[in-house]
Amino acid sequence: MKKKAEWPRKLRSQEWFGGTGKNAIMHRSWMKNQGLPADTFDGRPIIGICNTWSELTPCNAHLRDLAERVKRGVYEAGGFPVEFPVFSTGESTLRPTAMMFRNLAAMDVEEAIRGNPVDGVVLLGGCDKTTPSLLMGAASVDIPAIVVSGGPMLNGKWRGKDVGSGTAIWQFSEMVKSGEMTLEEFMDAEQGMARSAGSCMTMGTASTMASMAEALGMTLSGNAAIPAVDARRRVISQLTGRRIVEMVKEDLKPSDILTKQAFENAIRVNGAVGGSTNAVLHLLALAGRVGVDLSLDDWDRLGRDVPTIVNLQPSGKYLMEEFYYAGGLPVVIKAVAEMGLLHNDAITVSGDTIGNDVKGVVNYNEEVILPREKALTKSGGIAVLRGNLAPRGAVLKPSAASPHLMRHKGRAVVFESIEDYHARINREDLDIDENCVMVLKYCGPKGYPGMAEVGNMGLPPKVLKKGITDMIRISDARMSGTAYGTVILHTAPEAAEGGPLALVENGDLIEVDIPNRSLHLHVSDEELARRRAAWVSPVKPLTGGYGGLYIKTVMQADTGADLDFLVGARGSVVERDSH
Repeated sequence: MKKKAEWPRKLRSQEWFGGTGKNAIMHRSWMKNQGLPADTFDGRPIIGICNTWSELTPCNAHLRDLAERVKRGVYEAGGFPVEFPVFSTGESTLRPTAMMFRNLAAMDVEEAIRGNPVDGVVLLGGCDKTTPSLLMGAASVDIPAIVVSGGPMLNGKWRGKDVGSGTAIWQFSEMVKSGEMTLEEFMDAEQGMARSAGSCMTMGTASTMASMAEALGMTLSGNAAIPAVDARRRVISQLTGRRIVEMVKEDLKPSDILTKQAFENAIRVNGAVGGSTNAVLHLLALAGRVGVDLSLDDWDRLGRDVPTIVNLQPSGKYLMEEFYYAGGLPVVIKAVAEMGLLHNDAITVSGDTIGNDVKGVVNYNEEVILPREKALTKSGGIAVLRGNLAPRGAVLKPSAASPHLMRHKGRAVVFESIEDYHARINREDLDIDENCVMVLKYCGPKGYPGMAEVGNMGLPPKVLKKGITDMIRISDARMSGTAYGTVILHTAPEAAEGGPLALVENGDLIEVDIPNRSLHLHVSDEELARRRAAWVSPVKPLTGGYGGLYIKTVMQADTGADLDFLVGARGSVVERDSH
């Protein structure tokens, strides 16, 4: 257990506000134009509330209210809260893809914290990329920090049935193409899919990353699953405001919490909840920020023996409301501990161990959080495939895949870009059947650019009309956490870097063996060498602004797709007074 720091002591904010010199008076006087009394700057903890609120980020559009609840808690604990905005990576509207701007948002968070007089920070997030960007930025500065998630929406409802945001869109869209659903019915379902504030109520990327933040120990226990509009979401926000003040007094920092043990706990919890493949990228990137040695091999090694026990869409049946009412993530963490797969002594923001945080929790619904013997899949987690098609790895989510496709050999049907896919997928003369392997190129970190969520390519209508609902799909892209299917993603190196994916041609045989973690292109080394000699990248890289910086410095998916100059860059906080 970390030894608590002495209190009282001089805090970081006093470098700005303490004393009687010209600079201190200048800093205090400008702040006082907001009507602040003099004793605001008496040495009490100043708490930043780092807010990703934006009306362009629907998942986070209610965070202004939660910020007010955090402020109440900060005041109650004797601190002074100051709210500030950072770049908000809205998943549903931001082009070309929010993933391109995760690293920019993390830079914004880091420099906003580093450059301002705050002693601790509450990180308000919710949408897919906001949670990892907040964690990455805060970890790089390493002052006391804690996460409050916005929470999931209420369950979607349509014609008496529960529908999951995201997941229902993929399902209904395929049903329209197969003729099982009319366009009018699809349009009618639209309003019921997202009917309250909050993020997707499936175990998509937003709920997965809220779960990862909790499993890492960076939130109060129980944070991940509380619905956005449930009064208890406001309660935990206020309690978090109280707790961050105490964390500053204790000097409990991300570097104390984000250890290798914490990451191993998160990976295993991800397997138990059937979490999004996007968590792989975000945890690898976060680990790089704090200097923890984490790799794709860790994901495969640690997750392989973890059963998926959370029966939520897209892998299962239920939605986040039922998950919370059943006991939420603490029940899952306790179950993982009882399997002997949890580092119980890992420290959390509570100041206690994760094992102690969950020791008294109860599972109130074993149809939602399943007993181990009734798991959705005995081997959950993330499968990491390697072979001559993915020398540095590719990932697949077994809990969302079809058992009959776990071993498969098929003829490649190649789409040279996402535009090529859209132009040809609905054509009746497309030479494809259910035994083929769909291949999409040039959608990785540099290729799209930004590695968009296009890997779960919709099936061609001519196949859907046969009643086929899944085929193997391979790409260097990502997939929405709300999506499902036997989809192989994050193939590294990506096509735009000249990876083997760029060399695949129509008709090539591809063999997938998920139990043995193999992904093989049945083309000779000599033929691949001939193709490589003739290959010219069709991607025109960006050259100016953040886009140019991103293309020059973004790393490959197997290391988290962070910018190379930011990895391991955490250091002492440096402030130089310019006055």
